[in-house]
Amino acid sequence: MQIRFKRAASIALAVSLAVGTATAVAQVMVGGAPMLPTKDIIDNAVNSKDHTTLVAAVKAAGLVDTLKGPGPFTVFAPTNEAFAALPPGTVDTLLKPENKGKLTTILTYHVVPGKIDAATLAKQIKDGGGMASLKTAAGGTLTAKTGNGRVMIVDENGNASTVAIADVMQSNGVIHVVDKVLQPK
Repeated sequence: MQIRFKRAASIALAVSLAVGTATAVAQVMVGGAPMLPTKDIIDNAVNSKDHTTLVAAVKAAGLVDTLKGPGPFTVFAPTNEAFAALPPGTVDTLLKPENKGKLTTILTYHVVPGKIDAATLAKQIKDGGGMASLKTAAGGTLTAKTGNGRVMIVDENGNASTVAIADVMQSNGVIHVVDKVLQPK
């Protein structure tokens, strides 16, 4: 009886280690850094080399404490390349203290209250007949739809951004990495 118990305990330990290893291997990487679901949006974003512009903008807008808060938040996070695609000088202008209000509006336009993972978003798109409306923290509306097998997020001006990495889980929400900066009307 004792030998069976030891063998069962050994098997249970092996399964636990295997599951733990599989979980570690499945870790989402963004910008060369692991995104840990135990960390908040800010604590993960600062480690992504692809989001240094976004982090600088969040700091300049004074939104760090908000995005470290309990949330939950769904953030459509533009990459450095997305910011670089804006007209020359746009980012530098937005980062000036006198433009804090406009910067805050643009950044909060990328935030949707609540935690909307990819499966939930796909269901909302399906239930909406191919489109889902998402009310942003800035008070605007984003439209989610699918195109070419990818999820697209469309701003109020009709500009579409593609979700490049979905479901980057955070302790206070979820990040979906996007390839364009979304602009409110």
